[in-house]
Amino acid sequence: MNQNKKNLNLFYTLSGLTFICLILNLPIKLTLFNHTFYRPDFNFKLGSLQIKPNTDLKYGLDLAGGASLIYNVDTSSAKTSDLASALESLKINIERRINLFGVSESSVKLNKQGQDNRLIVELPGVTNINDAIDLIGQTASLKFMGIVELPPEATATATFDDVFKDTGLNGSHLVKALPVPNPNTGAMEVSLEFNQEGSKLFEKATKNYLNKRIAILLDDQVITSPTVSSIIPDGKAVINGSFDIKSAKSLSAQLNAGALPLSIKLLSQSQVGASLGKDSIDKGVRAGLVGLGLVALFMVGNYGYLGFISVISLAIYSLLSITIYRLFSITLTFPGIVGFILSIGMAVDSNILIFERMKEEVRAGKPWNLAMELGFGKAWDSIKDANTCTIITALILFNPFNWQFLNSSGMLRGFAVTLLLGILIGMFTGVVVTRNLLRVLASRKKI
Repeated sequence: MNQNKKNLNLFYTLSGLTFICLILNLPIKLTLFNHTFYRPDFNFKLGSLQIKPNTDLKYGLDLAGGASLIYNVDTSSAKTSDLASALESLKINIERRINLFGVSESSVKLNKQGQDNRLIVELPGVTNINDAIDLIGQTASLKFMGIVELPPEATATATFDDVFKDTGLNGSHLVKALPVPNPNTGAMEVSLEFNQEGSKLFEKATKNYLNKRIAILLDDQVITSPTVSSIIPDGKAVINGSFDIKSAKSLSAQLNAGALPLSIKLLSQSQVGASLGKDSIDKGVRAGLVGLGLVALFMVGNYGYLGFISVISLAIYSLLSITIYRLFSITLTFPGIVGFILSIGMAVDSNILIFERMKEEVRAGKPWNLAMELGFGKAWDSIKDANTCTIITALILFNPFNWQFLNSSGMLRGFAVTLLLGILIGMFTGVVVTRNLLRVLASRKKI
């Protein structure tokens, strides 16, 4: 009785989980029988924290349309000790420029190919690729400018030159910026170090703007404007405030983008139209439905009622997979859809192994319920070994540690991530979900 209660509790839990996944995967707007239904928002509050998950599917360039740009990064001007910092600063600065350009869901990645460093920029939805190329290709410009406090009546007509006065300091004078903890309080600060010429200019600027503000501009955008509290003659200063580790690292990276500028050269560009992307999605969905249908026909035709149970398990597998894509913002590419379709066939493999083991136990004279439990137990080793091999292959294709001697292609990674997730979810649905459904819905049925 206790075991039956546990089985029913798990069954209700899985049913509730499936219902939530079904709601999440409904269209935003659905019209049925002259009534329009809207998918509910899953916004909720946890104390003072407002949680608003984005449950829309995220598509790659080949499906959403947009532009892909590949740049070669010239690192000849950077010291070996500063190279990692310079590359990271370049990446952050390019991301900032793209955000100013108004592109959402963009991707900026650094990739090492032999001795060359590549910058890969993906811009979904961009139609004017030349504007994007012009914006991204600029070398970072860092300036230090004094701020003139104007009377209120003069601010309405003030120009940029009225407010900001050039101090002569620029990125070429800044040696580096680093996030550091204050030795006394432990609070995060950003330290600045200037070269010899910069130290003289900085001393002059701090003298002229003592107890006033000096603005730091990157690409003519103010990134910070600290108040000068003392004259600094040695070219070493700190910017303090309400920094945490993340914000201190972000500011130092922006400063280094101007202090350690790296030039980039466009190697290749490609553009995918939105209509071509939509066509790929439609074909992928059709292929997925055909795949599900053929697998369902095979399972029901070969195993009857048990096959029907496995089809329910397969439907739950599909809903769980797409829900995880939504909740964890998995970027779907066309190879990713192929990986998902392939994993549909693999998800049912475990059910086939279990059912065949059950047949063997029934033929050996075991009662049906015992044959079912033995079938799952004896099939587990085969399921585990087969899926472990595929997981290793998927990890090699995904290359999570960016090893140079392995693949780093975004297309293959898109395939690998959906395949890997499919295997893990398939093992769960094949062993846990199917077993529970058989215990509750198919007890004492004949094979």
